[in-house]
Amino acid sequence: MSRIEPTEPREPSPDTQRMLDSLTKAVHDALEQKRRLGQYAVIWRDGRPVAIGGDAPNEQSPETNQ
Repeated sequence: MSRIEPTEPREPSPDTQRMLDSLTKAVHDALEQKRRLGQYAVIWRDGRPVAIGGDAPNEQSPETNQ
């Protein structure tokens, strides 16, 4: 089995950049809509999912969630 070596980071192609821009805008718009509606959202922060927003559930350990 051949091994894939990491490559140097490079600029995305124009098509790839347009896709990334579209995805970034879609996520921004969805989070903004949730904020306006008073809904919480779950995002990834520091290697774990975190609920953000005014009505986000309180953080509890799994043992107290039973």
